[in-house]
Amino acid sequence: MPGETILIIGACGQIGAELTMFLRHQYGGSNIIAADIKAPGGELLESGPFEEINVLDQAGIAGIIDKYKVTQIYNMAAMLSATGERFPHKAWELNMEGLINTLELAREKNIRKMYWPSSIAAFGPTTPKVDTPQITIMEPNTIYGISKQAGERWCEWYHQKFGLDVRSLRYPGIISYKTQPGGGTTDYAVDIYFKAKAQGAYTCFLAHDMMLPMMYMPDAIRATVELMEASADKISVRSSYNLAAMSFNPAMVGESIRKYMPDFKLDYEIDFRQKIAETWPGSIDDHQARQDWGWKHAYDLDAMTKDMLDHV
Repeated sequence: MPGETILIIGACGQIGAELTMFLRHQYGGSNIIAADIKAPGGELLESGPFEEINVLDQAGIAGIIDKYKVTQIYNMAAMLSATGERFPHKAWELNMEGLINTLELAREKNIRKMYWPSSIAAFGPTTPKVDTPQITIMEPNTIYGISKQAGERWCEWYHQKFGLDVRSLRYPGIISYKTQPGGGTTDYAVDIYFKAKAQGAYTCFLAHDMMLPMMYMPDAIRATVELMEASADKISVRSSYNLAAMSFNPAMVGESIRKYMPDFKLDYEIDFRQKIAETWPGSIDDHQARQDWGWKHAYDLDAMTKDMLDHV
């Protein structure tokens, strides 16, 4: 990626933090500009440039683009599903206005490529639950999901109208040991490992049999970068690609943990997030991504569990 300068907005979030460090290790710290609403600590701040910015501040972002001669933008800033249901108007403003700000700046300043993440939340209760197709019924009923579905349409429109090379993935639940949960419905699958190591037990807010599509963070980061590095002629989807690795429920995670921690205890106190999860698919058909740009996942549940427990 010689000659590229990448701006990552939302660089302190769950995916943004690891994506920033991955790209810096690959392409050099000075070429990856991290930006977020507040400054991070540690390696992310020390390993390359950081700019404090709100994604709603279009003029401020424009200044950063000009300052560093940015050629690619990754807009990772978002309010997630569970938090968004508590603050719906703030979630809509952040998720939608933030996207439109970056799309418009990418158009105005001839940005070479732009990335924006969608989510399985863009589907809804009427979407087929098993092997959800790339093109299907999408009637989300959470603010997060509604913003993601609308965002997909905006991305596709900017590509069709202006030729903007914008790319997107519909992330499943993402699991990582490097960042704490950030207000998502799939966060149980992160927190369960932290609590297993710290307390030997976990109380889950989803039902034992709530199947959801999930992915280990190294696969999610690699998928994002591989999509962005693929040649434009391989990209047939300009709304957002389905992306999949594994599907499991809380009971299955508990069983996987017990292979390494036989005394682990798992119980349940179901809350409002169960209703959100019930609107989402249980498994995803991502053949289009595998066919177009060669996507392949590396981690299954047990491989992820071993790595999580080794690092938490």
